[in-house]
Amino acid sequence: MTRLAPPDRTDVLAMLATFGERSPGAVQDTLGSLELTWLIAEFEQRFDIELELSDERFESIRTVDDATEVLRAAVLAAGPAAGAARP
Repeated sequence: MTRLAPPDRTDVLAMLATFGERSPGAVQDTLGSLELTWLIAEFEQRFDIELELSDERFESIRTVDDATEVLRAAVLAAGPAAGAARP
């Protein structure tokens, strides 16, 4: 299995673009709660990592950069076995 690299801003924009079938350039920097919830579900499925965010942490994620920071940290904290590409 190949390990997936932690997502960067471009990856997060690409994931968000599939919500509403739009181009990455059409994704706004500010995230709504529904869009963020969808992004987290997409991330968990893609990276096989379950995020456990407190309500306060969830509410603090307001931008694409905020989301990128949280998702990258989750992959890095999960270690080498995390984010393995599915066969």
